[in-house]
Amino acid sequence: MFKAVINADIFKDSIEAVSTLVDEAKFRLNKDGISIKAVDPANVAMISFDLHPDAFESYECTDGEIGLSLMTLMDILSMAERSDKIELKLDPEAHNLLLKMGGLAYTLSLLDLAAMRKEPKVPNLELPAKVTLKGRDLYRAIKAAEKVSDHLAFGVDGSAFFMEAEGDTNRVKLQLTKDELIGLDTSGPARSLFSLDYLSDMGKAINKANEVTLHLGKDYPIKINFGVAGGKGKVEYLLAPRIESD
Repeated sequence: MFKAVINADIFKDSIEAVSTLVDEAKFRLNKDGISIKAVDPANVAMISFDLHPDAFESYECTDGEIGLSLMTLMDILSMAERSDKIELKLDPEAHNLLLKMGGLAYTLSLLDLAAMRKEPKVPNLELPAKVTLKGRDLYRAIKAAEKVSDHLAFGVDGSAFFMEAEGDTNRVKLQLTKDELIGLDTSGPARSLFSLDYLSDMGKAINKANEVTLHLGKDYPIKINFGVAGGKGKVEYLLAPRIESD
């Protein structure tokens, strides 16, 4: 059983954060809320997503799991005004999820869980650098890097955090000192290079976050954490690095 009511803006922003990486996902439903763990088709990026029951105006649920097309769900949510209330109700016998909003009623067919990819295991990474900054600052660096390259490097050097991109002829760098950051904690230098294709997709959700925390290492994956739904939900992206040649 699953029955809930949630503000359209909260639900749209939450689902968008997941749909930037994957087209479909398994939703774990229980009394603690909704959670998703998924990896993109190329196995380069992973997302972990949690939405607490407090993010909903009403929430009734028993343990279960459903598969949904995020592309279809986002298409439906695009019809909602941000001030709308979205009613969600699972119909397990018909294998459907019912959505009501602003006088519209949709019936969304569930995906076959057996045909979907298995939920990935989230690796336990001990990364030496932790950087917390404003979401808009990270988004700004991503957009600036798109002008000159298809990759973006993140790093920590002493008491400063930097983001830099270098193309065939042009280069851009943004550096923020410890005083300009929300937080910086490091036990050593860190630098890794990442694909801007993935960072640009993630940037759509990152730009809406008040603050974002990055966990970095030397040629290691990056963990990107931020809150959604006014802190009642959380997103973690894990992105594999591009190994730089000497």
